[in-house]
Amino acid sequence: MVRIFLVVVAAGLVIIGAAVVFLGLYPPNPTPHAVEKVLPNEKFQSH
Repeated sequence: MVRIFLVVVAAGLVIIGAAVVFLGLYPPNPTPHAVEKVLPNEKFQSH
């Protein structure tokens, strides 16, 4: 029973390690975001 648990844990670690190496070699492209330009609004400025 302990041997099955160790095999499952080892397989999980191998999968996680492979995923880290894969993402390190092929990082996902960041999604482009629209740039919002903020203009100063004199109506709400307290002078």
